[in-house]
Amino acid sequence: MRRRHADASRRKRSGRPPTRRSIQVLVLRLARENGGWGYRRIHGELAALGIKVAPSTVWEILKQHGIEPAPERDRQTWAAFLRGQAHAILACDFFTATTVNGVTLYVFAAIEQANRRIRILGATAHPTADWVTQAARKVVMDLQDASATVTHLIRDRDSKFTRAFDAVFEAEDIEIVTTGIRVPRMNSIMERWVQTCRHELLDRTLI
Repeated sequence: MRRRHADASRRKRSGRPPTRRSIQVLVLRLARENGGWGYRRIHGELAALGIKVAPSTVWEILKQHGIEPAPERDRQTWAAFLRGQAHAILACDFFTATTVNGVTLYVFAAIEQANRRIRILGATAHPTADWVTQAARKVVMDLQDASATVTHLIRDRDSKFTRAFDAVFEAEDIEIVTTGIRVPRMNSIMERWVQTCRHELLDRTLI
């Protein structure tokens, strides 16, 4: 019995030997750090390093670990962009509030997407170009006082946002990002806060 089990342990295993773990780790690293590389490109890079592995093996490793093919992996969604750049994004918008005597007030607010800090920049029944531009100067000064690093401002295509308004931010090297036509999700965090403000405050208060 001992002799038989000893012979069985020495018997050569059939089938392809498993891929070394170090090669699997390298394949996954190349895929994650280079979103545009497919399995054939990764196989080519491994061959250049002197690592002999079949292209099908690279494909199987990626599939087993749930890594999508290169075209899908390299595509970045707008939500992913917002999450990745939240520390440098400021969003702003107008919303309306109606008083008891029927006057409509335009409220201008901005939100820092990294910490969700809200800045109410003013409310007026007549949002003229000068008033909006002055509000822009106010938010820039507030950001400087808070030592906030903002590189992008998201706003919609409302005519109240004039060229002078944009110039205030561009002078501080803040790029203006305008949302698409009828695409509120491009400014979703600001839109969601406005909805919360209406439901939890304005709908319950007589102004």
